[in-house]
Amino acid sequence: MAGGAAAACTPRRDGETVLRFWAMGNEGGTVGELMPEFERRNPGVRVSVQPLPWTAAHEKLLTAYAGASLPDVSQIGNTWVAELSAIGALSPTPPEAADLLTDQFPAVLETNQIAGLAMTTPWYVDTRLLFYRKDLLARGGFDAPPQDWAEWKRAMHGVKRAAGGDNYAILLPLNEFEQLLTFGLQIDEPLLRDRDTRGNFSSPGFIAALAFYRSLFAEGLAPLASSAQISNVWTEFARGYFSFYFSGPWSVGDFRSRLPASFQPNWATAGVPGPNGLGASAPGGSSLAVFKSSPHQDAAWALVRYLSEPAVQARFNTIVGDLPARQSAWDIAQVERDPMLAPFRGQLERAKAVPKVPEWERIVTEMQIVAERMVRGEYTPETAAAEIDRRADRLLEKRRWMIEQGRAV
Repeated sequence: MAGGAAAACTPRRDGETVLRFWAMGNEGGTVGELMPEFERRNPGVRVSVQPLPWTAAHEKLLTAYAGASLPDVSQIGNTWVAELSAIGALSPTPPEAADLLTDQFPAVLETNQIAGLAMTTPWYVDTRLLFYRKDLLARGGFDAPPQDWAEWKRAMHGVKRAAGGDNYAILLPLNEFEQLLTFGLQIDEPLLRDRDTRGNFSSPGFIAALAFYRSLFAEGLAPLASSAQISNVWTEFARGYFSFYFSGPWSVGDFRSRLPASFQPNWATAGVPGPNGLGASAPGGSSLAVFKSSPHQDAAWALVRYLSEPAVQARFNTIVGDLPARQSAWDIAQVERDPMLAPFRGQLERAKAVPKVPEWERIVTEMQIVAERMVRGEYTPETAAAEIDRRADRLLEKRRWMIEQGRAV
């Protein structure tokens, strides 16, 4: 059975249980620093960390499932939870580990749940908010970052005038879906309907989001450019090519390390404006998954519990800079003493989970493709919304069939 009998892949050496733990990106290279303390507390258990690049991780997990060679525990992107749950790869959180689900940001926790059951455990969190030029905003006539769309539009025209020349107000790379998705999350209507089997992009709210997005290009506030056409974000930000930029906590370190000390007072971070005040963004980050195929469930969950301890997450924040999933760890690590990171807490509290269907990443890719064609004049917001719905409905066809057959939740 695929993903079933993997006992041979989790070895024991001289009575020692070896837990295989896959970790990605920066975490893969640094989480090993936390393992000596876990092994001291759990005699007879050793953790073997295998670092993986993010670009290969998703495919490697699916290949390992098909080949019955999954690790005991893995870091996963939280948008993968629905897919890995659908194929039956995940071991749900047991009742004795229910305390792991407390002290979490609600929207982040929701991304880890399927039908109300926690399938994975949040490990670290992120979300996107606004990075902005304080100096150009002030020169444009605004002494504080905008909080709603109308004020933001006025501010963007102000900073464009202040920047002068061929500069713009905001960077919205046409090959990225995250910015339009953030606008879409401000609306009251869900992005999918009918038990997540059909697109709901033709709702009045999402059409308004599309219209606002398109207007930023039509009014010359955003360049018609992809991310590949930007030499590097920090240099263009510093020279005033754009003054507003959506990004996450990873950019804080980039801006600090790559821009000169003389420039540092000129930028800050702020919450995402919505139609009627500060609004939502998508919850991001990574989760810890225990796989059903692991023959060492108790030891695997012990590792997840350890990595979820607020003090351990606070220590990991000092090692790698990730924002802790547990809110109490923010206080221990004193994250909010950093004025650039402090706004992320409020943004995470306003975050809104995206639909939890395996097809979601393909749906937002189609959304981005149609949106680019819209800003180039091929669609109106109304016809673009209808086209996104058509493409989403096609991708969700199998899900509709499974719902009809009673095989999906």
